[in-house]
Amino acid sequence: MQHVKIPQDRIGVLIGEGGETMREIEAEAEVRLDIDSENGSVAVETVGDPVLGLKGPEIVRAIGRGFAPEDALRLLEDEMMLFDVVDIDAASRNKNDMKRQKGRLIGEEGRTRELMEELTGADVVIYGSTLGIIGTPEQVDAVRSAAEMLLDGAPHGAVYSFLEERHNEMKHKGMEYHRFPGGQS
Repeated sequence: MQHVKIPQDRIGVLIGEGGETMREIEAEAEVRLDIDSENGSVAVETVGDPVLGLKGPEIVRAIGRGFAPEDALRLLEDEMMLFDVVDIDAASRNKNDMKRQKGRLIGEEGRTRELMEELTGADVVIYGSTLGIIGTPEQVDAVRSAAEMLLDGAPHGAVYSFLEERHNEMKHKGMEYHRFPGGQS
């Protein structure tokens, strides 16, 4: 059994209307959730497939970090899907600096965050003092690198170029991988 702590204001999202979201997570990830709405502690117990069960705490953590339940459930799509968090607070000198850093990651009218999603295929959420990422290892790595570049003060243009480059690399790898359908070479 694993214990995950999530923010108070995310408990309702985790439970869902009439417990609907909680039941869906329990069924899909083959776990049992015991939610303490007083302190935000969630006990996650595997009741079925142990490999699926490992994703249970990650799904709860992802919802706690601002992801919509349907996005968090993408972690079950295949075993390669990852959830990662970039700590914005750790890269900030003070509260004002953190606001500025969050603003850089979100971008004007959310454009930077959107580009991270569009060019990598990952889901990206900025909530509280963290940036959450759900995707394949390659997608997560690209978003994490872009976020760290921005937090280190890189100009947005340079980060967009980096993301375009990674997008083209991933697209090219995908083309290579799918070049010969049916296993013929």
